[in-house]
Amino acid sequence: MTGKIRVAKPPSRPLMVYDGDCGFCKLWIARWQQLTGELVEYVPSSDARVAEQFPEIPRQAFDSAVQLIDVDGAVYSGAEAVFYTLAQNRFWQWPLRFYQALPIFAAVTEWAYGLVAGNRPLFSAITRLCWGRHVEPPSHYLVRWIFLRGLGLVYLFAFLSLWMQVDGLIGHNGILPTDQFMSAMKQQCHDQGIGLKRFYYLPTLCWFDSSDRFLQFQCAAGVVLSVLLVVGIAPVPCLALLWIFFLSLITVGRDFLGFQWDNLLLETGLLAVFFAPLQLLPRSSKERPPSRLFLWLLRFLLFKLMFSSGCVKLLSGDPNWRNLSALTFHYQTQPLPPWTAWFANQFPVWFQKFSCVATFAIELGAPFLIFAPRRVRFIGAALLAWFQILIILTGNYAYFNWLSFALCVLLLDDFVVEKIIGRNWRFAFPCGKVRRTRFLWCVFPFQIVVALVIFAASFFMVAYTVGSRSPLLKPAAYLAEKLTPFRSIDSYGLFAVMTTQRNEIIVEGSNDGTNWLAYEFKYKPGDLNRRPVFIAPFQPRLDWQMWFAALGTYQQNPWFQNFCVRLLQGSPEVLALLAKNPFPQHPPKFISAQLYNYHFTTHDNEGASHAWWQREFLGEYMPAVSLRE
Repeated sequence: MTGKIRVAKPPSRPLMVYDGDCGFCKLWIARWQQLTGELVEYVPSSDARVAEQFPEIPRQAFDSAVQLIDVDGAVYSGAEAVFYTLAQNRFWQWPLRFYQALPIFAAVTEWAYGLVAGNRPLFSAITRLCWGRHVEPPSHYLVRWIFLRGLGLVYLFAFLSLWMQVDGLIGHNGILPTDQFMSAMKQQCHDQGIGLKRFYYLPTLCWFDSSDRFLQFQCAAGVVLSVLLVVGIAPVPCLALLWIFFLSLITVGRDFLGFQWDNLLLETGLLAVFFAPLQLLPRSSKERPPSRLFLWLLRFLLFKLMFSSGCVKLLSGDPNWRNLSALTFHYQTQPLPPWTAWFANQFPVWFQKFSCVATFAIELGAPFLIFAPRRVRFIGAALLAWFQILIILTGNYAYFNWLSFALCVLLLDDFVVEKIIGRNWRFAFPCGKVRRTRFLWCVFPFQIVVALVIFAASFFMVAYTVGSRSPLLKPAAYLAEKLTPFRSIDSYGLFAVMTTQRNEIIVEGSNDGTNWLAYEFKYKPGDLNRRPVFIAPFQPRLDWQMWFAALGTYQQNPWFQNFCVRLLQGSPEVLALLAKNPFPQHPPKFISAQLYNYHFTTHDNEGASHAWWQREFLGEYMPAVSLRE
């Protein structure tokens, strides 16, 4: 304790003396050195200079606890010595203040220090088990490098995919024309006297131009910016513009761009703006270390994504999740199953139920490993990444799982990345020599405000998902509500309620009302003999929306009625979204839609029919319609 021992010849800067023969001590000394830098000198007690310079300190004192010798000659021991050492870093002064102000805190920490010091072999083993060889604060230069390239590729897939479909979906001759929508919104804002607030209620660049050419320009700009992000040129401006362009397109995309992965990309992209380096050119030797604040916000996003997905399954009350039968039919009822889903559907019931238990274990348990020590966190990263790979292998969920996989990379650190890729690849990364800089030194005050707002709203989303309605959450709920138009803070969770059978809409055309020919979609089930395909991370948004339309009626899906009108008009842009147009010469006079129940064939009947699907007629989905003369 303070004042019991004082030395006659104090050092010029605080001196920490530790047991140099103790592996446990050396591990944690390395961490403290990272935090204090040159402000504290660290010397092992075996150094002969220690005994010569400080004869006032008994030898047994060095054997029992670390000793901090201050510049005023005061000697501190045990937990107090640790806190005084860390306090040399102005961001770590709070433990010492607690120690000095709260006797209970001081007593508990001294007891804990004594417990650890008396059982150093045990705690050394625990430390190596949980942290490995590195307990010092790790760097994340390489992790950021990999994550931003992965995010750039996801953006690239998202914009390329939409660019190929934008005319047919929301172009002038598309299913939901943007120019008509924006014209109606402008008139409504004019009637209600809404000025600049229209950009808040409807955040899109299409207020300036809603033509097909401008829609294509936004997609093309997104592709170019994505490539620049992958290359590493001006990442912060690129990420900011990518977020603006994607939000602009999602806002006017309405039914076709309202999926959870669209919101997840916006949320990830927004956080990445503050996580990316500010340098304009890659391989900059002046690159600042990644912001730990936004690193943890991105990790919390992954936690929210996975934990919410598990919670909604349990809290929805769906008996198929509770009796573990959900996966016995999931593979054939999911929106766009690939051919591997046919084989996954053949697994025995016991395996499907075991897979369901594993799903709950990963979604509800693994997210908490995100906040554990590094080695335990790596286990969580492996579980979550493997879970995403399994979904990729058996489903077509656009870039959802690829983006989730990229978020899993953020659970690693540069120590393990170097071990995985090898030190010979170090030259490929722009960080050069790792430099330690506290993140608050390179984060502007407004970034801290942004982080607090995002965290508060995200925390409310998680609390709301698990059923909390506490009045204490009202401020966070207010923030979340105000941020809703930007779709950048969301709650997640697919398949809260399972679809137990697969209904498919078969759209048909006719010139006489008697003989009908079916339109064939590119990817959704139709032809019983056509093999399901892998298309992710590409997303055929019309095919996806047809799955949702089959869950309701055509009256509940106005976009479907518009789609049929475009078929009757023979719109080339809409027909380009289909695989087969049975009326190549001129559009039909009538359009109708029938509803079928589709399900996979089995090993028993597939061999004879060579079909992937079987179907039963359920009835008429939409009666025959035609254009008025």
